[in-house]
Amino acid sequence: MMTREHILSVVTKHLANAVDGVEAAAIEGAKSMKDYGANSLDIVEVVSSAMRELKIKVPRSEMNKLTNIDGLVDLLYATAHKDQAASV
Repeated sequence: MMTREHILSVVTKHLANAVDGVEAAAIEGAKSMKDYGANSLDIVEVVSSAMRELKIKVPRSEMNKLTNIDGLVDLLYATAHKDQAASV
């Protein structure tokens, strides 16, 4: 079972990798990736890498509604659990 904390750690790890000078431990979920200096290409990379690692697919239309990192984590978490329920 994938926890929200695990998903958050994956997202913050990829954000720290994508943006120079950002430490994963210092990332706050209430902030947006842009608050940490991520440009649109960085954000696509973070989201794509996190989805690949977590083996979760989220429609791009859902991504457009997000305003912060917590929103992304919640969306990935909800999608993971919906997918698990569907595959049982």
